[in-house]
Formats: sequence, C-alpha cells, structure tokens
Amino acid sequence: MNELDEIEKLKQLKARYFRTMDTKDWTAMRAVFADDVVMDTTASGGSLTVGADAFMAYLEPTLRDAVTVHHGHMPEIEVISPSTASGVWALQDIIVWPDGTRMHGYGHYHETYEKSDGKWRIKTSTLTRLHMDFTGAKT
Repeated sequence: MNELDEIEKLKQLKARYFRTMDTKDWTAMRAVFADDVVMDTTASGGSLTVGADAFMAYLEPTLRDAVTVHHGHMPEIEVISPSTASGVWALQDIIVWPDGTRMHGYGHYHETYEKSDGKWRIKTSTLTRLHMDFTGAKT
C-alpha cells in the first residue's frame, strides 16, 4: 500500500461528494457512502442519520431545488490501515433555496473512511460549524 496514493484516492472521494451534491447527481453521490454510513449534521441544524439510503432520502428533497456550492479545503488525512482512514476537511458552503433564503457557512467535516471492493467510501461524517450567515427569503 502506498500511503500517498491512498490519500489521493480519499481526496478524490471527497471531491466527488462535493461535486455530486452541487450538481444534484444523487445516484453518483450515493456511491460515495458505505451502506451503513452515519451522517451527523446536528451541529448545523440537521439530524443524525444512519444508512446511505436514509441519508439520501433526507438530503435529496432538502437540496433538490437549492443552488449549492461546497468547497473542501486543507484535508488532514490519516491512513490507519489498508481498509480504514480518517480525515478532517475545512468547509465553506453556500446554499440558496428557491425562495431566496441563503446560508453561507464555515466549518469542518470530521470523517472516517472504509475501503471495500477496492474502493474508498465515507463511513462516518460529522459536520461541525464555526459560523453561519443567513439571509431571509425575498419578498
């Protein structure tokens, strides 16, 4: 195992997560998660969701009609074993809902990853927020 190659694969996995969310490619986005993923967005007003299908069932209707822009920066990735890794990503995101409500956020993703069938997937993800700016709906 070349650790730098594995880290690059994990960076590409997270980039695919951001891109598929922003382009609303829900099928491709589902593929970035382990089936039993645990997604914790409680620190930013969301929920704790267990299972990739359950998370997608929550996320798609929440963001389907919104314009989203997600940027992940400065990954701190540790390959723990040939099939496990962890990482922290700095995050900046903007979400604009159809009514004009807008959220601009800053924070971090704290994640674990699992490699199975030769592919890395997100196993757990906790979104923490440092700051969120909200603009109300347009009237």
